[in-house]
This record gives sequence, structure tokens and C-alpha cells, in this order.
Amino acid sequence: MATPLEHAVARATDTRAIAIGEGALDRVGPIVSDLLPGRAAIVVADGTTWAAAGEATTASLRASGVALAEPLVLPAAPPPYASWDTVEHVREGLRAVDAVAVVVGAGTLGDVVKLASHELGRPYACVATAPSMDGYAAFGASIVRDGYKQTIACPAPIAVVADLDVLAAAPARMLASGVGDLVEKLPGGADWILADAVGVEPIDADVWALVQDPLRGALADPHGMRAGDPAAIAGLVEGLVASGLAMQAYASSRPASGAGHQCSHLWEMEGLGMHDDPPLPHGLKVGLGTVMLTALYEEALRHDLARLDVDAALGAFPSWPEVEARILAEGFSPALLTAALEQSRAKHPAPDVLRHRLETLRDGWPDVAELLRAQLLPASDVERLLDAVGAVTHPAQIGLDPQRFRATYVRAMRIRSRWTLLDALHEAGLLERCVDALFAPDGFWGRRPHPSR
Repeated sequence: MATPLEHAVARATDTRAIAIGEGALDRVGPIVSDLLPGRAAIVVADGTTWAAAGEATTASLRASGVALAEPLVLPAAPPPYASWDTVEHVREGLRAVDAVAVVVGAGTLGDVVKLASHELGRPYACVATAPSMDGYAAFGASIVRDGYKQTIACPAPIAVVADLDVLAAAPARMLASGVGDLVEKLPGGADWILADAVGVEPIDADVWALVQDPLRGALADPHGMRAGDPAAIAGLVEGLVASGLAMQAYASSRPASGAGHQCSHLWEMEGLGMHDDPPLPHGLKVGLGTVMLTALYEEALRHDLARLDVDAALGAFPSWPEVEARILAEGFSPALLTAALEQSRAKHPAPDVLRHRLETLRDGWPDVAELLRAQLLPASDVERLLDAVGAVTHPAQIGLDPQRFRATYVRAMRIRSRWTLLDALHEAGLLERCVDALFAPDGFWGRRPHPSR
């Protein structure tokens, strides 16, 4: 019987081999020579990731008879940034040799090499150096171009190798980042439940299972993860890789990314933590977004939407010109403003569509609310889980002032056309009311004016 990860690989469109375990670096060469026989390889790393696994990756490839080009090693300082400029630099370095890339790194390098290889029409393989995010096996690359972070369609790696000895030695904040990225699949899954319930985007049951079935088990031992326990780290890595494979199978990030990710994307586009030393990892921001959205779900579930006054909600819903005026006043940079207008316009519903959504949500609310409660953890439990691995749980920990943090609940909705809880509450006329409740003196954030640790 196939394991869940083997089933996930079977559903994947690009990835044909996954190796996770202690000593897995020894398998890089055999996998590459088997999947890409006769092809030369070029190892791509930065100074930090080369020190972590570059030499061992090179040795494994050489021992398997894979011809090797001179490695492409980017500087460790400043660390590479997932920008279009970096993609162009790596693409031109790869173009100069007839070889497939074997990238040794985490999210930034993985996405850069993914897109650069795609532009050259070449497959590539990936060696993970930190359990920091779910993008190793994911379809698409998250790249900042012209000030806007976007997921650009491109194939996932043909193989992913994750050596638990290497991953356990990664900086603690990188593990915390991975936990933040993974736990967001809980409210992200709730967003998909809502979208399915109102007919916006049906759930693909097989893809859902790839992400959600291993999820709680993967998050079950945060103290073991922080202590470097191989079994706990293996569970985390398998959960992250399975999420990436699910995105391959679905050709979209919907299975693994909800509004909590949108909060992180907004902050990243605004440069939050980009110039920190070291830069603030994506997953730490996603973890905070998870706390934000889980708390918002708790507030939303206090409302009995089975009693929603649909006519009143329709009457109060702003027209597109009114929404456009609000977006223009919300302080977006020029590049982000253009994207916010385009993305928001794409999902602004016509009156008949909105009526159907609201009536469907009202009529199905008892069942939907039950599904949402079963899907979610309490926000306080998410806080404790993230605290246990040293992740971010409060905006002050990453320099977000209260006004900017509060505005994220609305502004994050603007930058993506994906329909989430933020849109559901906006369309029902409840978003501002729920956010106000969170920041009231007795609300979730009102009770947390300072970092919890």
C-alpha cells in the first residue's frame, strides 16, 4: 500500500522522486542519474547553503557519474532575494552551460532556480537545506517583479531531497518559519470550505486530503521540532512537501494558501523585514497571519449567519466605484495600487452573483459553521504552538505598528483575487464589525497589547 507521500507524488505533475531521511544527501546522485540519464548538472547555492550541503551534494553527483559544471554560488551576504533581477542573473549563469540545475537551498533560491530553469526549458532538482516553507515541491515561483509579489507559473522540480541531518542543523528561525507556513493550512483550508460552500471554488477531495490528512500529525510535536528530534522534523518536512505536491496536482496554491498567506504577501510587497539581518523569513509572517485569521474566524463564528438579512447586506454592499475610491485612499504604493485595483475588480461580484452567494451562505450556515469549527484550532492554541517553536505571534515582534497591523485585515483582501473569509465577511457587511471586535479592549488583540513573550 502506498504511503501518503507516495500517493502525493503519484498525483504530482512534475516531481517524480522524493527522498526524506537521515543521510538522504547520498541519494542525490543516484536520483539525478536515474531520472536524467546522460545529463550534466550544475549545483546552484549561496555561500550559506553551500556550506550546509553543497560539498556533499557535489560528492554524491560525482560518485554517480554525473558530469558537473562549475557550481554557481551566489554571495551569502546580502542573502539572495526572490526578485526578477536575481532570476535573470541565475538564468544567464545557467544559460552558459548545458546542464540541469541542482539547487541547494530553501525558498528564495528554490523559486529563483525554478523560474530560471523554466525559462530555459530545463528540468531541475532540489536539495532542501531548511524546513522553512512548502515551496520545495510546489508549482509556480513566488517572485517580486516591479514591486509586486506574484506566483509565476512554472514546473516544480523533478526531485526533492531533504536530509534530516542538514535540516536539523538549520537556524531555529527557519524551522519556526516552516511551522508558520504549515499551520496556515488550517485557516487556509477553512477558506476553501467557505469558497466551496458558496460555489466560488469547489474542493478537490483528493488534493484536499494530500494537505489536510497529514497536517495535524505534522504539527503535533513542536517541542520535539525545536529540540531537533528527527521524527518531529520529519513530520514537519513531510507535511510541507505534501503541501507542495498538492499545489502541483491542483496547479494552484489554493490547497495550501489562504488569507493568512495574503497578509504575509502584503507585508513582503511593502518590504517588511527585507533588510533585517538576517531577513525576516516568509513563514514567520505567515504564522502571524494564521493567528490573525484564526482569531477572525472565531469572531465570525459568533455571528449566526443563518439569520443574515440578505436584502440589507445587498443594499449596503459598495459599488465598484465606491470600492475603488476606498482602495485609492488606503495608502498603497503605486505598484501595489495597480495590483490591488486589478485583483479587487476581478472578484467584485455582480448583484445577482452576490445575492446567490449570500443566500447560499445563509441557508447552509449551520452545516458550514460545523465544518469550519472542526477544521480550525483555537487562536490561543495556534499562539502556543508558534510560541513553542519560537515563531512570531504578535505584530510588535516584527515591527508592525497597531494601525498598520489592523489595516492589514482589509488591505490583504485587496491584493489577491482569491476569495477567502475576508471576502465572505466583506460581502455580508460584517468585516469591519468583526475587526472592530478583535481590537476592542476585551477582544483578541485588545487583550494582547504587547508581545506574549
